[in-house]
Amino acid sequence: MSHQSYSTPPEDVASLRFVPCLRLRKETLLSHPGAGALRSAGDIAVMDLVFDYGGTVVSGCDGDRKGDRAPLRDPDGERRARFALERYGAVDLDCVPDLAARLAAPADYVVDVDGDARGVCVFLASVLPRLQRLGWRTEIAADFPWRINDAHTPWYASVEPDRGRPDWFNLELGIEVDGRRVNLLPALLALLEQIPHSARLESILPTGGRPFALAAGDGSYVLVPPDRLRILMKVLRELYDAEADAGAGGPLGFPAARAASLAELDRGFGGPGGEALRWRGATAVRDRALSLSSRKSGDATALPRGLCATLRPYQREGLAFLQHLRAQEVGGILADDMGLGKTLQTIAHVQAEKEAGRLDGPALVVAPTSLVGNWRRELARFAPGLRVLVIAGKGRRGLWQAARRADVALVTYATLLRDEELAAAAGPFHLVVLDEAQNIKNPRGRCRRVIMDLKARHRLCLTGTPIENNLTELWSLFDFVAPGLLGDEEWFRARFALPIEREGDAERLRVLRDQVAPFILRRRKEEVARELPAKTELFLPVELAGAQRDLYESLRVAAHAEVRRAIEKKGLGASTITILAALMRLRQCCCDPRLLPGDAAREVSLSAKYDAFRALLRAQLDGGRRVLVFSQFARMLALMAQALRDDGIRHVMLTGATANRQAPIDAFENGHAEVFLLSLKAGGTGLNLTSADTVIHYDPWWNPAAQAQATDRAHRIGQTRPVFVHKLIVAGGVEEQMLRLQQRKQRLADSLLGTSAEAGPRLSESDVDRLFAPMRHPA
Repeated sequence: MSHQSYSTPPEDVASLRFVPCLRLRKETLLSHPGAGALRSAGDIAVMDLVFDYGGTVVSGCDGDRKGDRAPLRDPDGERRARFALERYGAVDLDCVPDLAARLAAPADYVVDVDGDARGVCVFLASVLPRLQRLGWRTEIAADFPWRINDAHTPWYASVEPDRGRPDWFNLELGIEVDGRRVNLLPALLALLEQIPHSARLESILPTGGRPFALAAGDGSYVLVPPDRLRILMKVLRELYDAEADAGAGGPLGFPAARAASLAELDRGFGGPGGEALRWRGATAVRDRALSLSSRKSGDATALPRGLCATLRPYQREGLAFLQHLRAQEVGGILADDMGLGKTLQTIAHVQAEKEAGRLDGPALVVAPTSLVGNWRRELARFAPGLRVLVIAGKGRRGLWQAARRADVALVTYATLLRDEELAAAAGPFHLVVLDEAQNIKNPRGRCRRVIMDLKARHRLCLTGTPIENNLTELWSLFDFVAPGLLGDEEWFRARFALPIEREGDAERLRVLRDQVAPFILRRRKEEVARELPAKTELFLPVELAGAQRDLYESLRVAAHAEVRRAIEKKGLGASTITILAALMRLRQCCCDPRLLPGDAAREVSLSAKYDAFRALLRAQLDGGRRVLVFSQFARMLALMAQALRDDGIRHVMLTGATANRQAPIDAFENGHAEVFLLSLKAGGTGLNLTSADTVIHYDPWWNPAAQAQATDRAHRIGQTRPVFVHKLIVAGGVEEQMLRLQQRKQRLADSLLGTSAEAGPRLSESDVDRLFAPMRHPA
């Protein structure tokens, strides 16, 4: 192909003294079989160029070069015409003498020096019509073997149920020629398999489109324009699964959950002068895809009459989203920030189902133990007409049987695990709702396995943290609400998780985000609840000194050596337990040496962070503030509680060992305590503690979402005062490095659920070395 570029535009015939005439023909390409005679090696497309001066025809490629200066000729105009032709891709054979010498007969230009069909098809489909519009005369020899079907040749898409797999469909895609269907799907998939998963389609697909043969050896092609080709590749990339081999001319298999991708196909057809894609077979799948890809506004869904609540605009949108998913017979994830009322939106959805007569089976809500009481109170408050049953205590066999007559059945994750067989027999449920759905984030956990066995028409996950640590957690949720959408775990890891987390693959991230978007709704408080008071986050760095710093360094040196030995012996992935145990000792030393066993720790009588905490707490209480204090270490909370008792400060505490969880919550909310000590695991979710206006995180956790959820116990709907969040961090050591890892994990979640295009990688050996690096000295 010619790589020359000219600024002179193609000449219109009206501005020339002659008419350029172009003739396309095939020519035989010869080759030497060793030292023997020439023999035929195939056909190549060539062109002859002549200029017609009012009936006098002269060669288009010998005028000014052979000294022909006859007054009849216009050398400058001829040169401009040749430049125009070469700019469109024709190659002057004088520029490729080796190729010219191998032609059986001379010619002026070759269409494509590579001799493949693509250049010829692009020239036929794009360049010839353009030259003809400029007034050029063109002729194609009768024996020219390459033919392009008309650009308006109709395309079809056929969707049929897969008889061998329930909830799967088969797709066939191609064009209709003379009433005959030509399936182009195998050729399109062959092209797709040549494209790296990480490549952006816009940058790798040919700019002039791509020709596809319609029948083997007959020279007929269809040229797919670049915009249409990009859309076709995008849709097939989302639908294609290694298990769904199209085979030789066979259809492409895809699960029903991925049908939303079909909505994109129509975008590549129609338009000015174009014909819409013709759908055949199970066209309801396409209609469902179009509907699923568009969301209704909140105003489009009427509020249930029996709902005793006024929904905010974003909550009405949430109700419309849930109703939309139900209408499309798919599950989904309501992933609003903590404190935006996911419980109320779900109750409104259940009430709407009841009033529409669709709730002919119970809605089963599975929640952590700490939230079941809240669900019961909220149901009684906002939907008093619903029959609610709590499955707990003795005699649960009878309660599971009675659940069939209830509108809503509430059960804890722990009880569900104990009652696996009873729960499976109690179905089918109209709806299964998982509150704090990150409880099933472990793909191989028993909790997830039991829940996957529940029979339900519709499935819904509620979680403010659909991604806590890695993308496999998101796959686990989607495998529950939309089975097949993201393939099996191994396929998902290879196709998405590893490229995004390890390599920061922005293209894979974009594809994944597009695929899950119809099934997930996420709003942030700063976007939809602007009436909330401000939240201010403050970091309080603490420097270790003296005996505590020496203890930290001795622990660090021993721990780093232990971890390096484990990695060398077992590898990074198999050394997780060793790494976490070593890091926990360093973190305990940062919190308070009294958390550590051994004589060396007992000899350290001071804790810099503990002293800083007591000073910070006293300053907050003196300012009339009410305080939540979070730590992951129950023993640390016990040390705090002893100090509060010694200082005469009223306080309550909630840990995993607290028998009556509601008692300390009521005591704090009713003003009987100024300080609430909570373990991050037991009190980080499900609590409404808006009487507090100050949150202290005593120690950082790996997961920024877990700390954000804990903060949201106070900063949520109902809060009327500004909230201050204090984070105590030992500077220069493991806690400071944990903050950097937190930021990377937050970036991963934001990139998928928000607008960022970056993805955070997983923990690497260099990360481990940084975590165990020597403590930085104060500046």
